[in-house]
Amino acid sequence: MSPSAPKPPSRQAAPTRTRRQPVNEAATGTAGKPARGARAHASGASTPASSASSATPAQTPKPHARPTAHPARSFAEPFAPPPPRNPLDRRVHAAIARATASVSPIALLLATMDWAGHLALSPGKRMELADLGIEQTRRLLRYAQQLAVAPAGSAAHECIEPPAQDRRFKAPEWHAWPFNLMHQSFLLGQEWWDAATHGVAGVSRHHEQVVAFAARQLLDLFSPGNFLPTNPVVLRQTQASGGMNLVRGAIHAVEDFERLVGGAPPAGTEDFVVGRDVAVTPGKVVLRNRLVELIQYAPATAEVHAEPVLIVPAWIMKYYILDLSPHNSLVRYLVERGHTVFCISWKNPGTEERTLDMDDYLQLGFFAALDAINAILPGQKVHATGYCLGGTLLAIAAAAMDRDGDTRLGSMTLFTAQTDFTEPGELALFIDESEVSLLEAQMEETGFLTAGQMAGAFQILRSNDLLWSRIVGEYLMGERAPMNDLMAWNADATRMPARMHSQYLRRLFLNDDLSEGRYPVGGKPVALSDIELPVFCVATLTDHVAPWRSVYKLHYLVPTEITFVLTSGGHNAGIVSEPGRPRRSFRLRTRPAGGNYVPPEDWLEHTPEHEGSWWPAWIDWLAARSGARVAPPAIGAADYPALDDAPGRYVHEK
Repeated sequence: MSPSAPKPPSRQAAPTRTRRQPVNEAATGTAGKPARGARAHASGASTPASSASSATPAQTPKPHARPTAHPARSFAEPFAPPPPRNPLDRRVHAAIARATASVSPIALLLATMDWAGHLALSPGKRMELADLGIEQTRRLLRYAQQLAVAPAGSAAHECIEPPAQDRRFKAPEWHAWPFNLMHQSFLLGQEWWDAATHGVAGVSRHHEQVVAFAARQLLDLFSPGNFLPTNPVVLRQTQASGGMNLVRGAIHAVEDFERLVGGAPPAGTEDFVVGRDVAVTPGKVVLRNRLVELIQYAPATAEVHAEPVLIVPAWIMKYYILDLSPHNSLVRYLVERGHTVFCISWKNPGTEERTLDMDDYLQLGFFAALDAINAILPGQKVHATGYCLGGTLLAIAAAAMDRDGDTRLGSMTLFTAQTDFTEPGELALFIDESEVSLLEAQMEETGFLTAGQMAGAFQILRSNDLLWSRIVGEYLMGERAPMNDLMAWNADATRMPARMHSQYLRRLFLNDDLSEGRYPVGGKPVALSDIELPVFCVATLTDHVAPWRSVYKLHYLVPTEITFVLTSGGHNAGIVSEPGRPRRSFRLRTRPAGGNYVPPEDWLEHTPEHEGSWWPAWIDWLAARSGARVAPPAIGAADYPALDDAPGRYVHEK
């Protein structure tokens, strides 16, 4: 049995509230949007969306019992939207964005000037770099001298080791002349530029990161492993195959270019068809509006836990990462262990959805789904689970609900979800005022952020793994990397509405409004310190999208009980970590409500590591916060009839 925290006392149901108009298109024939700021609450026995509602006096919000994490900034500080843009300027800025893949040349110029100017005023730093260059030259000459006199077949002691995560020069061919000297020279140059772009007094941290990243990308472009004449592994393969590897690589390159131009998915994804090979857990769509479909999964056990589970995935991805193949589907895992599971499937927005904003995602997404669950399972608390940005949205909703006395949730689970955006990871490289403004100009023309733009940003962040290694493997070696379900899902990207994405970047990344108590819901700011739900929070050790130390900051934002899990793997592979998968481990520790804050490094040092998947620990945690088992509920309800089989329609939109 996996460790879990004690079961918290039950929370009282919220009083009945005035209900908004129905949003289920099957019942209404429309995609009715609730009035801004008019979020209603339901009691456990919620009134169906189509029935008459009786208004009740609004409940007085409870006062904030705890200060926010950043009390120096006022709750009343207004959000400043970007100024209106001249139409000519918009066209020019959008053209620049298209030409530069949405990377602002001004942002790069400012960062370079900041770095170069402060380096020019730092003679001591320049002397250190000169000394480092001289010392590296001596090391390289000494290494070359050792190579010249070393007996045949023996290896000289290398003058520099590659970083642990760099596997480009692991093959034994790289230790033979002259390729050993080539890759050692490259690594020494990489070391020098790393020293040159870091530690220059006066350079802002963001500019330092941008310059270091740009230098690293430029160096990676000229890595000896990227070219046929300087890659011994490719040369050996070319000689052994009589050049057929290059022929196959050329065929792969032409095929990939044709797919790219034609808008087709990458080769191999045809083996992972949604609804046939992935996203196959049985269920029904019970709600559809202009933004979401809600899937209710069919029970797989004779009895189920009374409290349902609602999954809120991020809308920068398609939901079925949590319902991949049957062997690694988290949805199926929950269902087979006696949980009634609901999952939101977000619409892939187009130009007509350009005006959808963050409040729409809250109202038409989370709260519409919660209303439907209340109608299908009246009187039951809901275990809400949010993944990535869906977890951030869930935290916003939970804070608003606890602020307003709405107690329909029984617990909150967050997967790789940030609530404090002061250290958001490598994505921050592409997020400052200049970058966001340029991106907004492009989105004003198209109405959305394209799937390729988001995928391209992630590809650049991991260029060695996702770009250069693929070019070498598929085009020079002529070997197609085998496709798997997670890779096929990753290629099935989505768009994001212009207004929502602008608000998301400005309110969360640039302003950090959520952690500082300024993010508004219903015309009033929410404070994460109001959350009283028990929390199960999962972070992954090598996450470059939501670094685990950033996710860990939830500990000083939410005073309630937190069970924090740190698992091996990255942003996606660490979550899709089914039992039985090799080389998986996790750490788990519960901080009781009101417990003292433990710094992340201390937490890591004193929390024991467990082999295997964290999924069973989560199942135990949910069970400890659930009531007795009951007969499975029916699919849907009178106002939420079954519309389509899972996985529904929206997941197929390209």
